[in-house]
Amino acid sequence: MLEEIYAVERDSGVKVGSLVLMGIGEPLDNFDNVMKFLEILSSPEGKNLSLRHVSLSTCGIVERIYDLMERKLGITLSISLHASDNETRSRIMPINRKYSIEELLTACKKYFEITGRRISFEYALINGVNDTEKHADELAKLLNHMICHVNLIPVNPVKENSYKRSSASSIENFQKLLEKHGINATIRRELGSDISAACGQLRLSRNKKGEEN
Repeated sequence: MLEEIYAVERDSGVKVGSLVLMGIGEPLDNFDNVMKFLEILSSPEGKNLSLRHVSLSTCGIVERIYDLMERKLGITLSISLHASDNETRSRIMPINRKYSIEELLTACKKYFEITGRRISFEYALINGVNDTEKHADELAKLLNHMICHVNLIPVNPVKENSYKRSSASSIENFQKLLEKHGINATIRRELGSDISAACGQLRLSRNKKGEEN
């Protein structure tokens, strides 16, 4: 992971000042190696990057959130939530069948209590699944009294499912409803969808001719 940072700096000529651990693979499933990486990353003898410029995104492995909390690293914890009820979240994210929303939010509240670091919740808006006014009201109620931020993400289409993105007006309305309830929310700027490299799209692909050969 460190070599990736150094390679980017060499190739671009730009110093990396912040980073996010997310994407293909779950950071908290590789806990020990990620902790070693963060130690070297922040060491004056390593990259010497403040961990306040680092975000770690997780699907919500509850026991590891508690482990991370105890280290008080100063990173930003980003939770892939994507639903306000267990039935919907379990359908979107099977991890919810092991760790319910209630268990996950209890861990998040404790994380903030111990570290003082605001939680960021990722919420991918899927047309007809989790993007209605009712869903926005339920999400606001769920996060009420939490010091948090909601990052609204227009879902990107992939071949493996039939999910379709919400309309721009629905996304904007969802944001306004959250803010009306006092929940800080922003809409993620979209990059890379034109080459199928946006959030959730990056994966190995082969053309049919290449597979036959």
